[in-house]
Amino acid sequence: MEQRIGSSSKPLEGAGFDPAFVPGLTSPVSGEPEDTEPADAVEAADTHEPTVTEAASEEAEETAGEEIPDGPVFEAADRRAKIVADHRGVRLSLDDQSCEFRWDEIGAVETESPRFGKRFTITVHTPDRRWYPIEIEATSRARFAEWDEQLDAVMDQYFEDETPQAAEPPTEEAEPEESD
Repeated sequence: MEQRIGSSSKPLEGAGFDPAFVPGLTSPVSGEPEDTEPADAVEAADTHEPTVTEAASEEAEETAGEEIPDGPVFEAADRRAKIVADHRGVRLSLDDQSCEFRWDEIGAVETESPRFGKRFTITVHTPDRRWYPIEIEATSRARFAEWDEQLDAVMDQYFEDETPQAAEPPTEEAEPEESD
């Protein structure tokens, strides 16, 4: 008796299983073996193309020209997430995703520390009623108070609450009535 490892059924095809499936279309087939490189690819490899580290250093040179104020900076990170708040705004990163908010794009910044556990939540709210939460795992719960103080210092320095204060209506002084 013959035993096989794995499934004996053929893989299913069709639009129900592959959203990119279009009947009748096949991938182009080249006449060259896969392991040889064409001459154009070898020449392209010899030319100098900027690498990621070079691009990052060029970006750093561009930002080095800008004046960095001596103000507070808040930074917190764990193995997956990172938040930086400084003179430029607030930058959030989670794994390979990131977003940046300038101070004029921020409606509010909210912090929340859980009753139990060590995940500190920071939520950036925008004026168009969107919110972007990020959770940072602290090494200890004592870090929550420290992070709150640092973030408050940054917010006090750079965040301008443009909400107009409710103006009190002018009070009209009652004129004494003349009695006849």
